[in-house]
Amino acid sequence: MRRRLLLTVTLVTAAAGCGDDTQRVNELRPAPQVNLTAAVQDDVIRVSPRSVGAGQLVLIISNQSDQPQRVTFRTDELGGSQGGRTATSPLIPAKSTGRLKIDAREGRYSVSVADDAIQAARVFVGPPRESGQDRVLLP
Repeated sequence: MRRRLLLTVTLVTAAAGCGDDTQRVNELRPAPQVNLTAAVQDDVIRVSPRSVGAGQLVLIISNQSDQPQRVTFRTDELGGSQGGRTATSPLIPAKSTGRLKIDAREGRYSVSVADDAIQAARVFVGPPRESGQDRVLLP
């Protein structure tokens, strides 16, 4: 009886260890995210850098104005072939900081607030950035 049980357990274990013969496809990692900085002043928004490659962007915002602001990063295209992209930050108190993330594709974008007295900034997003594959110490 023990021999039969041992043989059964061995066969089941061996059968479970046999895997599929298909090769695993190694997908490339996405490009590392890029940080942009924005300063919301009383009359203008300044963004640096003003040109980046497409992919995940993080906009770090300093609200230097005297009013709380909600910053919007949106596609600045009319009649484009694809729908627009928009991301809006939470309300950023006066003299404070905030951030927003967007997966930007190639095109022109504007960075604006609801207050029309504050001039919007323009950002150009170029072709997609290179993959982060085989680059160490990336988040």
